[in-house]
Amino acid sequence: MQFHTEFTPSTVQPQEIEEKSFAIITEELGEHSFTPEQFPVVQRVIHASADFDLGRSLLFHPDAVEAGIQAIRTGKILVADVQMVQVGISKARIEKFGGEVKVYISDRDVMEEAKRLNTTRAIISMRKAVKEAEGGIFAIGNAPTALLELIRLVKEGEAKPGLIIGMPVGFVSAAESKEELAKLDIPFITNQGRKGGSPVTVAAVNALSLMAERRG
Repeated sequence: MQFHTEFTPSTVQPQEIEEKSFAIITEELGEHSFTPEQFPVVQRVIHASADFDLGRSLLFHPDAVEAGIQAIRTGKILVADVQMVQVGISKARIEKFGGEVKVYISDRDVMEEAKRLNTTRAIISMRKAVKEAEGGIFAIGNAPTALLELIRLVKEGEAKPGLIIGMPVGFVSAAESKEELAKLDIPFITNQGRKGGSPVTVAAVNALSLMAERRG
């Protein structure tokens, strides 16, 4: 005869669950080379993915965290590559400082231009976004083509983002796009390899907005 016992969670309080999760992450991650400013981003990325290898693979431009905080606190536009990134971001913290979260990929003019040029909506959406979001944060978690186009626009002087968070997931161009991002001499947060995605990109944005809010 088998006896089954019901599992009882140690807590059901959201704040306690999060605090306990972060304590576990800190303990299991062990020694690392991230700075105190970078580590909250790493924690939230691991928290969103339960993937320590992904967390360890994060790469930061030295000015990335401060650039992100300042972009948020000065009300710059935050551009998401897809709606999944947009909906996950804590908009209240962005809007508190006068900013907004925008996504262009489903705009009618973007769709029409992509069809006319026989290219991806992600590429055209970046061309539109850079005209409206100078100094803003670009959060790309889904489309490597969007990240590659943004990198091209930066190199050609057509785009001047305050911070690029580029962590698209996938097997085609995802790892390569992040390698190219890491070569730029502007603030960026990215990771190595194929892993990534909308949830971890959202986690990085939300970590920055929390830090911005805590500045008072």
